[in-house]
Amino acid sequence: MLNWDDPLENLAKKNGQAPHVRPGMGIQDNDDLMQTAGEAPTVNPDPMAAAVSVSPIDETPQIASGLEAIEMGAKRIQVDDKKIINCRADLNQLVPFKYDWAWQKYLDGCANHWMPQEINMTADIALWKSKDGLTEDERTIIKRNLGFFSTADSLVANNLVLAVYRHITNPECRQYLLRQAFEEAVHTHAYQYVIESLAMDEGEIFNMYREVPAVAKKAEWALPFTQYLSDPNFHTGTPENDQKLLRELIAFYVVFEGIFFYVGFTQVLSMGRRNKMTGTAEQFQYILRDESMHMNFGIDVINQIKLENPHLWSDSFKQEMITMIKEAVDIETQYARDTMPRGILGLNASMFEEYLQFIANRRLSQIGLPEQYSGVNNPFPWMSEVLDLKKEKNFFETRVTEYQTGGALNWE
Repeated sequence: MLNWDDPLENLAKKNGQAPHVRPGMGIQDNDDLMQTAGEAPTVNPDPMAAAVSVSPIDETPQIASGLEAIEMGAKRIQVDDKKIINCRADLNQLVPFKYDWAWQKYLDGCANHWMPQEINMTADIALWKSKDGLTEDERTIIKRNLGFFSTADSLVANNLVLAVYRHITNPECRQYLLRQAFEEAVHTHAYQYVIESLAMDEGEIFNMYREVPAVAKKAEWALPFTQYLSDPNFHTGTPENDQKLLRELIAFYVVFEGIFFYVGFTQVLSMGRRNKMTGTAEQFQYILRDESMHMNFGIDVINQIKLENPHLWSDSFKQEMITMIKEAVDIETQYARDTMPRGILGLNASMFEEYLQFIANRRLSQIGLPEQYSGVNNPFPWMSEVLDLKKEKNFFETRVTEYQTGGALNWE
């Protein structure tokens, strides 16, 4: 029987083998261990061997996943061992932190926890049932946006779990990704809760991404990015595949969550400002707060990958990203026209076109690309207040959108 006082060499002898040594461990750290096993220390002449190992069978770079065999005697992780992608450091060792911003976003997400059932839907139910409460155009806006978002957040969650999480090789970033995945589930729950509360046709709403062209086009645009990254045979570690991951991160964080969501958010929140569908609007307000944090996290990840891998940010790749973002603006502008063929709520499709160009300029600037739309302004300045999480509500009337759970509040 083993006890905790058994030296490592005794453990190895009892197992009938020499202690396992990680391929990337430094010789200075392993010298005693290897000589105990009766082997002469060897030095790997390739400095990249510590970051990426290659399978002798398929020549595919193997990156740490967090499920590797326990390595007895392995050296402790240092801050400089950590990287966003292509890192061989043990992913089960959360600390020491290298990316404090990722951990802080995880804490902020936990502090802002909410659930859909907390929001009163009574007024919405009465208004939705009333024959004269809403116009047909207003009903279309609610239904189309529930149809898009109920699928969109599911797409984002699947992308996180099946694709992004596998290839981000940093534990504090993965910690936030787990929180984000949960929040995407809460958002899908919120749409289901609204649909159920209003007694809508669930089949109609949840199948819009397959039946309504304006909704389908956005979902179809996003799907290919997840499909190739979720392929179990896909691995980062080469410039081509690293660019695929970077492209996918920009597609989901900058385009899908940073552009494709904003027409719907603006439409529903505008109804809430006019005292219509206030419960639904409040759900969307909490969701927008979460999505804004998701997007900012993704942009930080994108910029960190660029910093650590400058060779990926080539002129041709930058131009490709500009083209992709401009294409997204055109798709979302068409969505605005399709959901709002006539001006209502003080809004019209032309205003949304300028708003989307204004947002796209910000997104481009945030990832270090030149703005593409000159002379555009924000026609919805009140949306900036929502995004900045200003307190616009009486706490005793309803919860403010920057609400934090009790354990996170500072009473001093």
